Amino acid sequence: MASHDNSYKLLFSHPEMVRDLLTGFVKQDWVSQLDFSTLEKVSGSYISDELRDREDDIIWRVRWGDDWLYVYLLLEFQSSIDRYMAVRIMTYVGLLYQDLIRQRRFTPAGKLPPILPMVLYNGEQRWNAAQNISQLIEAVPGGLQHYCPQLSYLLLDEGELINQPAWSDETRNLAGALFRLEHNRDEQDMLNVLGTLVEWLQAPQQTGLRRAFTVWIRRVLLPHRAPELELGNFHKLQELHEVHTMLSERIKRWPERWEEKGMAKGMEQGLIRGRQEGRQAGIQEAQHQTALKLIAMGLSDEQIATATGLELTDVIQLREQSASH
Repeated sequence: MASHDNSYKLLFSHPEMVRDLLTGFVKQDWVSQLDFSTLEKVSGSYISDELRDREDDIIWRVRWGDDWLYVYLLLEFQSSIDRYMAVRIMTYVGLLYQDLIRQRRFTPAGKLPPILPMVLYNGEQRWNAAQNISQLIEAVPGGLQHYCPQLSYLLLDEGELINQPAWSDETRNLAGALFRLEHNRDEQDMLNVLGTLVEWLQAPQQTGLRRAFTVWIRRVLLPHRAPELELGNFHKLQELHEVHTMLSERIKRWPERWEEKGMAKGMEQGLIRGRQEGRQAGIQEAQHQTALKLIAMGLSDEQIATATGLELTDVIQLREQSASH
């Protein structure tokens, strides 16, 4: 999963991806009040070692009126759902606030700036963990509940975003294109999204983002989409349009390659079965020959069955065949 996390971190290290993630998938009015031209990634020098070691997390900030809004983006790509994600989020938000206090990064009113904790998850199983830490704490009577922490995180579960408008070809949303690539319906769908991305990212100032998509496609998408196929010189490609062109040529041959792989695997399994059946036939023939010799020596059917490992009915049948010759 490390390559997956690192590839996503590379993609969401570009402000265009964070902007489209918020505008396309956070359906709340305050998003329209953000000044996305001020989006800036929080430097590692501003955060503690505890947060800096969180390699799969990214922290951005953006102007919201006179204040800064901090976006804590946690990339969660693992096979199992973390039941206690809300506890992790509370810890990370607390650490970030400690850093903001140390750096004296307060609002004009002298207060701490707001933080939006987001969890971006792409697992097959739909996310079902508590999204507020209060849901993990046993309820108690007598007023103690007033001291129970309340902290929610914003969950973006890719598997539940498929039918949202940001997925459509008509809506220019880079985060939506990324999700659709990862959850493509078929090879043609993948090619269509790639072609759209090539059109969207033609500008020279988008070179870094094009390369980030190219790296993710090479290291994650294609090995996952066709793990048993040789991808040739894909690892050498640096530009998105080159990936699109080469895929356009090769995807047509994928079904044939899959069929060839299937036939080769079937032949290999057939040979293994043949060897196993041959060995079994040889063992059975040896048992029969030994049984015939023991019959000639006058041993009983039960003794022969015990000595050779044959079924008693097989020994009786061999005795009858021997007597008829």
